[in-house]
Amino acid sequence: MPFRATVLTLYPEMFPGHLGVSLAGKALERGQWSIEAVQIRDFAEDKHRTVDDTPAGGGAGMVLKPDVLARAIDHVSANEDRPRLLMSPRGRPLTQARVRELAAGLGIVIVCGRFEGVDQRVIDTRNLEEVSIGDYILSGGEPAALVVLDAIVRILPGVMGNELSGLHESFEGGLLEHPHYTRPQLFEGQEIPAVLTSGNHGAVAKWREAEARRLTAERRPDLLEHNQDLKRDPAQPVKK
Repeated sequence: MPFRATVLTLYPEMFPGHLGVSLAGKALERGQWSIEAVQIRDFAEDKHRTVDDTPAGGGAGMVLKPDVLARAIDHVSANEDRPRLLMSPRGRPLTQARVRELAAGLGIVIVCGRFEGVDQRVIDTRNLEEVSIGDYILSGGEPAALVVLDAIVRILPGVMGNELSGLHESFEGGLLEHPHYTRPQLFEGQEIPAVLTSGNHGAVAKWREAEARRLTAERRPDLLEHNQDLKRDPAQPVKK
């Protein structure tokens, strides 16, 4: 059964966006995954199709109404086990491990917030998993939803031309990815590292791991701090 994504949004015209082109777009055409963008406003019951109201307790901005959003969620995913994600800056950071878990399922429902946020009661009663793609604020959840779907779709079976491509990337092994090079051999006075053209596959593998560790230590030392196995130099024996 193909992976099925449903996005609840006030701007359904933003989908599938860039996911309608390149490998993801071709996979969409082949039916390897599907996407449905559902207008939240369609579930408002007043004549003005109101979807938001002022925050309880006062303050700036507006909040998405729980009754409207709950009806939308129930309509698209009643009696289903698909995870329900809410794109939110206060959510848990998205990781490659979580992406793989989601990609292994039948699909997801993504709620795109707007305004100041979503009424907490609908988050609680509809078991919305709050997910963040970074420590910054967007105008709405739609760009974040596209990021999540991009990360998932590209690793669905048969989407990438070379299935091994997804196994040697940043975060897959807990490290950032090593540098890449290709022809010409000499570019603006800089040569491809000799080890990469040596034909010694063992030496190439060691160089790539060493470079991945170096870059991770320089740019994302937090990744090493959270994984004691990665902090250990593989050239050193394990103490028992």
